[in-house]
Amino acid sequence: MILTRLFPHPLLTLLLTACWMMLQNSWSPGAILFGLILGILVPFLTQRYWPDRPRLHHPLKIAEYILVVLYDIVMANWTVAKIVATMPNDKLQPAWISIPLDLRSPEAITVLAGSITLTPGTLTAELSSDAHALLVHCLHAPDPDAVRDEIKSRYERRLMEIFA
Repeated sequence: MILTRLFPHPLLTLLLTACWMMLQNSWSPGAILFGLILGILVPFLTQRYWPDRPRLHHPLKIAEYILVVLYDIVMANWTVAKIVATMPNDKLQPAWISIPLDLRSPEAITVLAGSITLTPGTLTAELSSDAHALLVHCLHAPDPDAVRDEIKSRYERRLMEIFA
């Protein structure tokens, strides 16, 4: 119980500490200590603003999701570099794609939109007013339906398991 009060959001504590360490670009004891203090204080002081904090399930699925997104980022970098370096502009097939969402959690939708935007060649442009669809722009999408299906199977399906 005391640990839950001290660390109301342990993943946020770890994330804030890691972000602080990356910003500092130093592993000195002072930087680590200050990062931990920030990582503990910020979630503690803001916990009353998170009454409906999402419950994350399946820690291994979270790790799997992160690895899938990182892999996709690396592969998309190569693909975009190849498109930019070799494909003539008249062969490029950009597309706006509407992705219908089965996700309902605002946090899960935010993670999905961020994952799409982090992947080179795609950009989440808008969330529908009823939060049931994302509008995504693709640099090159000869088959927009395949892009939509891939986003739903690679990202949304995993996020539904994590945020279920």
